[in-house]
Amino acid sequence: MFITNVKIILIVFMIFFSSNANAKYEKKLFYDFKIKSITGEDINLNKYKNKVILLVNLASYCGFTNQYTGLQELWVEYKNKNFVILGIPSNSFNQEKDSEKEVKEFCEVNFNITFPMTSIYQVKGDNAHEIYKWAKESYGNSAVPKWNFYKLLINKNGKVEDAFSSFTKPNSAKLRNKIETLIE
Repeated sequence: MFITNVKIILIVFMIFFSSNANAKYEKKLFYDFKIKSITGEDINLNKYKNKVILLVNLASYCGFTNQYTGLQELWVEYKNKNFVILGIPSNSFNQEKDSEKEVKEFCEVNFNITFPMTSIYQVKGDNAHEIYKWAKESYGNSAVPKWNFYKLLINKNGKVEDAFSSFTKPNSAKLRNKIETLIE
């Protein structure tokens, strides 16, 4: 009798306190945002829908700046496979040039960068661009850049899939394997 009563109580508890497995996902996705390009035009991120995105905060005066070369190589290798690198110059760590024009020229002259880049934005704290606030809210503190060249991998569904430290090089097997898994 006691076991039967416990079962009934558990069933009632499960019915009233369980979540709906078919609940609609109501949070914003990466594709719901806009951002300014390095030349000032609006980029509606919806244009990258169903693509894998590598979001990287960049800086011209950082010890990791040589990663531009690896990012460009990654871009050339995967850009025709539903993959996009979106570079976000940032002065959150006080290592970026003063203007978008200077950043663009630096990247083109020194690294032949052709992947899309944005205006200069903050990537952490209260003044962070809304994409980074969304990433933190959606994925947690591991989505907050700890330094320049921090990488966020966004899956085809527009959600943060993984975060990679500045020490993870663009040509690392760890990052490449994850990208290849997601673009398939």
